[in-house]
Amino acid sequence: MSHIPFGYRIVNGKAVADDVAAEQIKALFQAYVSGDSLSEAAKRAGIKASHSVVGRILKNVRYLGDAFYPAIIDAETFKAAESERIRRAEKRIRNKKPEVKKEAAFPTSFRFNESTQEYSDPFEQAEYAYSLIETEMCKDDKQYECYSYSTEKECKQ
Repeated sequence: MSHIPFGYRIVNGKAVADDVAAEQIKALFQAYVSGDSLSEAAKRAGIKASHSVVGRILKNVRYLGDAFYPAIIDAETFKAAESERIRRAEKRIRNKKPEVKKEAAFPTSFRFNESTQEYSDPFEQAEYAYSLIETEMCKDDKQYECYSYSTEKECKQ
């Protein structure tokens, strides 16, 4: 059997709400919904736990009750706490979805005139070779006309 959540105990094989701990859980939810931080809400409720444990308590749906656990928190309070948790997370940009980057179309083949000049400087030779490019073929098989790279103009379709 898994761990019994805080606020419950087992009596004769059944989960029952521990009166003192159940009141602390109710106070925790109320303090968090009223605006206290996780740590401050736990202190106010008399629960000694880290903010991560308190966060897990606030997300635990077993406090609403199920076939094994009796309800400690009503659905309205639980939803209010969950809404507040989400609102605070969005405020801290914790739920920001990653930006989808568009794939750049890089040319896969070039068409250019025959090289007729040779330079001793490799940079000048490369510049001359780039100036000979007439068109570029991209992955989408579209052809782009290009101007001389020395004029630093963009390609156009």
